[in-house]
Amino acid sequence: MKNVLIVYGTRYGASANTSDEIATTLRHKGLTVKVVDAKKEKIKDISSFDLVIVGSGIQINRWTGEPEDFLKKFQNQLTTKKVALFVCCGSASQLDSEKSKDLANIKNKYLGEKATKYNLTPLALGFFGGVYNFNKVPWWSKKVMDAERPKIEAAYKQTEPNVFDTRNLDEIHKWAMDLAQIVQS
Repeated sequence: MKNVLIVYGTRYGASANTSDEIATTLRHKGLTVKVVDAKKEKIKDISSFDLVIVGSGIQINRWTGEPEDFLKKFQNQLTTKKVALFVCCGSASQLDSEKSKDLANIKNKYLGEKATKYNLTPLALGFFGGVYNFNKVPWWSKKVMDAERPKIEAAYKQTEPNVFDTRNLDEIHKWAMDLAQIVQS
């Protein structure tokens, strides 16, 4: 049986929930999966894992610190492992098909450049939507977010008061199924 580690960092919960969705899909495909919030648990050893998935939310064009720290800590070992990376980011959901060049550039910025920085050759790069939580908007971005709120409310599902989920769960499940197939072959 193949062992999978999913390590994530999150600010508003999208990466946590996405990690759980990926884990559920991989388990249905017969894989053993451990999911770790890098802020709450520090990984000491990755040698027993056949696949390592690292994910993060994006805020101000940056990954959360904890998954970045994980990549730094295990950089040498990860270059010899099967690896996949994903991010949850509002930009992923806001770009339409006419802006596919912008989408490719942003995906490369958040995922491709991260892989290059740590000398990784990922099996897959997941670029998923995020969660807009107006209950937790930092003071410094409140004005910008308030201006965008009507568009967000019109386009995305409200999952709880003042929280809008822009992720496509079918896309996340398909990404995880494709990844499971690669790992099992």
